[in-house]
Amino acid sequence: MAAPKRVPVPPARPVAPKPAPAAPAPTAPADPALPDTPTTPAAPPAAAPRSTRPAAREATAPTGTTKRPSAAKTPAPRPAPRPRPAPGDSMRVLIAGASGLIGTELQKQLTAAGHEVRTLVRREPRTPTEFTWAPDAKILDFRLLEEVDAVVNLSGASLNKLPWTKGYREQILRSRIKATQALVEAMGMVASPPPVFLSGSAVGIYGDRPGVRLTDEAPRGEGFLADVVSAWESAALLAPDRTRTVLLRTGLVLAPRGGALDPLRLLTRLGVSGPLGTGGQNWPWISLHDEAAAIVHLLTSELEGAVNLAGPTPATASRIGSRLAEDLHRPYAFRVPERVIELALQDAGRELLLASQKVVPARLLADGFVFRHETSDQAIDAVS
Repeated sequence: MAAPKRVPVPPARPVAPKPAPAAPAPTAPADPALPDTPTTPAAPPAAAPRSTRPAAREATAPTGTTKRPSAAKTPAPRPAPRPRPAPGDSMRVLIAGASGLIGTELQKQLTAAGHEVRTLVRREPRTPTEFTWAPDAKILDFRLLEEVDAVVNLSGASLNKLPWTKGYREQILRSRIKATQALVEAMGMVASPPPVFLSGSAVGIYGDRPGVRLTDEAPRGEGFLADVVSAWESAALLAPDRTRTVLLRTGLVLAPRGGALDPLRLLTRLGVSGPLGTGGQNWPWISLHDEAAAIVHLLTSELEGAVNLAGPTPATASRIGSRLAEDLHRPYAFRVPERVIELALQDAGRELLLASQKVVPARLLADGFVFRHETSDQAIDAVS
C-alpha cells in the first residue's frame, strides 16, 4: 500500500500584537480536503518588542534627532487674588519716595494709625523696615511685593528746583518713569501681587485752563508737565489687572517747610512779595496734612484711576500770597510782571506760577473724604 502523499502547509501569518493581554487564539480546524496526516506546526506569533516607555511616547530615532512628544501638563492653579484692605484693617504698606515732603508726613499718619510701614531707599538700609533699590537700573527685590498689602509710589525729582534746564527736564521725566516701571515690573513677577497701588501724579496734566472747572475726568492739556504726567500715569496703569491702581493728581502742597510755599515764604519775609502776573490765576492747593490723609483714605477705598488731590475751595495765587503775607506781617505790594517770570523761569514759570487750574476733588469728596483744611486760608494759617 502506497504511503500517503504529504502536502506542504504554508507557514502561519504572524499575529499582530494586541494592546491588552488576551487568551491564545484557537487553532483553526484542519481542512477536510487534506489527508489526515501530521502537519508542520504553525510558527508562533511574533513577539512584540519589549519596551519600558509608555505607549503614548514615540520611539527615539536611531540618529537621536526625533524629539519625544512631551506629556501634557496640568498648569499650576493660579493663586486667588489677595483681599483688598478694608477700613479698620491693619496694613503693611511699602512706600517709594518716603523721605520726601509727602512721604515723611504719610509715614507719620500710617504709623499713628497702627499700620506697618516699609520703605525703599537708595542707600544701605539702616533699619529692618528699609530695603535698598536702584530704580534707574530697575533693581528691586520683587519678593517684597508679595509681603505687602499696598504700594505707594511718591518717587520723582522735585519740580521746585529751578530753573528747569534741559538736563533737569530729562531728570524730571526719567525719575518718575523709571521708578514706576521698576515697581510695576516687580509686581508682575510675583504670583500674588499687592491688592493696591497708589501712584504719584500731578494736576500739571491739565495744562493752563483758565475758567475751566477741572474734575477728575477732565481731558489732558498741553505743555511739558502735561506730557510728563501723561507718560507717568501710562507707566503706572501697566500694573497687574488684579491690583487696584489709583493715580494721585496732586496740587500745590502747602507745608510748614518745603513744598511750593518755600520760595514765596522767603520773598514774603524779605518784604518783596506781591501778585505774580495778574494774580488771578487759580492755584490748585492742598495742605500737607490733607494730602497724606487722602492717601491713607484711598488705601481702603474702592476708587480706581485718576483722583484729584486738591482742596475743596478754589483759590487764586493772590489769595494765597496775600494770606501768607498777612500771617507773616509783611507787605504784599510788589507785582511781578508775567514777562519777567517767563524770562527768568521759562517753562517752570509758565506752568507752575502763571498757569490757571481750577481743580475740583469731585471723586474724593463723593467717596466721603473729609478735609481738615477746607480753604486756603485755613491751610496757610496752619503752616505759617
